Amino acid sequence: MKNYELQDVEKPNLVEDIFPYSLPPLIRFEGKIHETIDGKIVEFDPNEVKTRDIHLTDTTFRDGQQARPPYKKEQMVKLFEMLSRLGGPNGVIRQSEFFLYTKNDRDTIDECRNLNLKFPEITGWIRANKGDFRLVKEMGLKETGMLTSSSDYHIFHKQNQTRKQAMDQYVEVVEAALEAGIRPRCHLEDVTRADLPGFVFPFVQRLERLTENQPDDMKVKIRLCDTMGFGLSYPNAAEPRSIPKLIWRLRNECGITADRLEWHGHNDFHKVHINGASAWIYGLNALNGTLFGLGERCGNPPLEGAIIEYVAMKESLCGIDLTVITELAEYYDKVINSRIAPNYPFVGKDFNTTRAGIHAGGLRKFEQIYNIFDTTALLNRPPRVSITDKSGTDGIALWVNEFLQLKGDDRLSVMKVAKIQRWVMDQYEIDGRMSSITDEELEEQVKIQLPEQYAIFKQKN
Repeated sequence: MKNYELQDVEKPNLVEDIFPYSLPPLIRFEGKIHETIDGKIVEFDPNEVKTRDIHLTDTTFRDGQQARPPYKKEQMVKLFEMLSRLGGPNGVIRQSEFFLYTKNDRDTIDECRNLNLKFPEITGWIRANKGDFRLVKEMGLKETGMLTSSSDYHIFHKQNQTRKQAMDQYVEVVEAALEAGIRPRCHLEDVTRADLPGFVFPFVQRLERLTENQPDDMKVKIRLCDTMGFGLSYPNAAEPRSIPKLIWRLRNECGITADRLEWHGHNDFHKVHINGASAWIYGLNALNGTLFGLGERCGNPPLEGAIIEYVAMKESLCGIDLTVITELAEYYDKVINSRIAPNYPFVGKDFNTTRAGIHAGGLRKFEQIYNIFDTTALLNRPPRVSITDKSGTDGIALWVNEFLQLKGDDRLSVMKVAKIQRWVMDQYEIDGRMSSITDEELEEQVKIQLPEQYAIFKQKN
């Protein structure tokens, strides 16, 4: 038992080495968490996580488009351009994956190419047959993903094949890709429900032998598809669900380097984001996601969440423009007419909005108390307060000062807004109101109760 004594201090310890406010909270590691396989330690090296070329790949226009009505061509081109700005000049968003089957898909790829953007690189996706492979050659792509289902659920019950028949078919298409000078990316569908030593590892090793004499930029890539969201981030979880063990075996027993491994998750068990982050820290470079997590069934790793995680791990923006996240959300809302849940992190209407009076009081006194990071600077989203009968005078003061754009000593005290607070409470206590007070109603009360300040505000705006 260790005895801890109170340390009374003159200045607060805000733990700013972890919570700098100018960046998302930093992710730092202490000590090691590990499990063993045959006496060998499965662990991650914190220093490697900081220095390794971890990055994101995008599947908004492939897996993401399977979960919603098709995007229009001009919408995909605009989203592609915003993805490029979000990922920045260093290509943190390295690649974007497209369907190739329709004329609209192919015309969109041409339009995106015409933007002459270095990142993200455009890649394709096909089924593992030579008929689909023709589309890749016609589009002149340098890399394509191909579906190589890996569990017996798919091999036996969907494809009606034996394991040998499935593997031979996959390898035949990979060979065709290599002959055409196209880099193959094998998507191991349902890998977290597969027989790893009985099929997955022999298949991966066969691919390694197939490409061992190829230059580095032509060696096969492996995408690990957690198709049903069964993956677990715990290193001591049993296989095939343990993500740390899976990545360790692929790197240490099958010889696949980190730059050729990619994680593609699904959110059926609410684990999609933590699983993707765990895949990064346990040894692969590429995390595949979609904008706002849109994807088959419960969705894929949310790209905007992963890029915040990236900044936190790297402890730097690395050229990323996080304000584009807000632009993307506004584009989905106003142009695509796709509504994002109000409480969705980073972009939902209410993600940094407080309603409780005690929270509003803390926000008014010191913003960092109830705001996750500097959302104004990083996301162009100032913290807000929504006014109800629970907001208190602190909430009213915060709303009024933000509305009137008052700073520092010019900000109004709670006493100055007391009449507005009384009006708000009357709506609930006398009139029996059940909904929040609208911004338009509050502006009208500022005009009535604070005419001098309102007139100055209107003159400036």
